[in-house]
Amino acid sequence: MARIASFHLISEPTWKAPLALARLGLDRPRLARVDGLAFWRLMGTGRRDDTGPGADIRRTALFAVWNDESDLDRFLDDHPISRRWDSVGEAWHVRLRALGGHGRWRGFDPLDGMERGTQGGPIAVITRADVRLSSSRDFGRAGREVDAELHTAAGLIDVVGVGEAPIGRLATFSLWESMADLREFAYRMPRHQQVVQETRDGDWYTEELFARFEPYASAGAWNGRDPLADRSSESGDT
Repeated sequence: MARIASFHLISEPTWKAPLALARLGLDRPRLARVDGLAFWRLMGTGRRDDTGPGADIRRTALFAVWNDESDLDRFLDDHPISRRWDSVGEAWHVRLRALGGHGRWRGFDPLDGMERGTQGGPIAVITRADVRLSSSRDFGRAGREVDAELHTAAGLIDVVGVGEAPIGRLATFSLWESMADLREFAYRMPRHQQVVQETRDGDWYTEELFARFEPYASAGAWNGRDPLADRSSESGDT
């Protein structure tokens, strides 16, 4: 069986915000022992759909690569972390098949050996980078400008900024109506194109990843609804 990936967005009630923040550290040893979990990153998130500076300490995210879909099923059914998600303020989960991309995440290629998806429906995208300290100011300025442009893009369903400790390990997870909409933003939005060139010219990153996925099954709520409801080419519960 080929690998699959999953993305999980978990929001705690406001009064549990300190506990949500603490779990970014406390859950790591547990995840490291999960059978069939080939790769994972536990992250904080930005505020709502803002990919610029700022943090929502109530909300965390998990990106995971599984050796087999049954490993994800077992984790969701039986593991204490996933059982805890059933009682939080809000949780959204999506399963992902690979469509393509390039780069690495902490030296790991998430797309290697992953089940191939189809491009007939919505597209999920992860972009991430380790930003050099010397480039952080330029990156922050450019990131705010690209975020403003992103939110005018046709076909954007939703987006969340995510990040890891220490400072400078930044990523986004976004959903698009189609591959055509994603390409329109990637190759035709002027500020985005300029920033891509600036990152190359200035060697802003020590490591980066751009990965596209088919989001083939989702469940739960993200900002009060499942953004993929009635959009997926296949239906199913995560």
